[in-house]
Amino acid sequence: MNFSIYWQNADAVSKTLYFVLIVMSITTWTVFALRLMGTRHLKQQAYAQLEQALTKLKAKLAPLAFDQRKAVAEQALLRQISEEKTSAEKGVAVLGTIASIAPFVGLFGTVWGIFHALAAVGRSGQAGLAQVATPVGEALIMTGLGLGVAIPAVLAYNICVRANRALAHALQDKAHTLLIDTMLQQDSATQSNTANAAKTAQQNYAGGQA
Repeated sequence: MNFSIYWQNADAVSKTLYFVLIVMSITTWTVFALRLMGTRHLKQQAYAQLEQALTKLKAKLAPLAFDQRKAVAEQALLRQISEEKTSAEKGVAVLGTIASIAPFVGLFGTVWGIFHALAAVGRSGQAGLAQVATPVGEALIMTGLGLGVAIPAVLAYNICVRANRALAHALQDKAHTLLIDTMLQQDSATQSNTANAAKTAQQNYAGGQA
């Protein structure tokens, strides 16, 4: 099986499909590398964003009741987690799409190549096994190329999905920790303010009696 012979006899459609598969392969490895590096960087950035989201709300949480403070803080954290998960999932759909359609692109190239190979054999008038097996076997190269693109895309997609799932769990754990710390701080501050107010009132009352 000689790929150069297949390439010389291939028409524009077969060559176009070949370049499409090459572009898919390059896209797969590029997105996979960027997504892995981006997820590691996004984890630390997301922690900071969660802390910043609660910091902005601390002044507004002070006058609210405990249940209200908890509800507001939870909504702020959930919204921030949703934004971070959306950022982490960018590009993952591309990997899934390539993994799904690459085998069919290769299969279409094979069918197209076999069709032209059989048409050429029919025009030559020689229908022996030697005349049919070589061009048909060379046309099957496109199926192999399609699988060679699809398999890494599937693996990359699964790795990215697993990394995003781990990131989501880490963000939820961090959010719960921040929520507990914030509620305890706010509750302590409220109790301290109440105690100070009661002490001040008692002092004023004692001064009035004197």
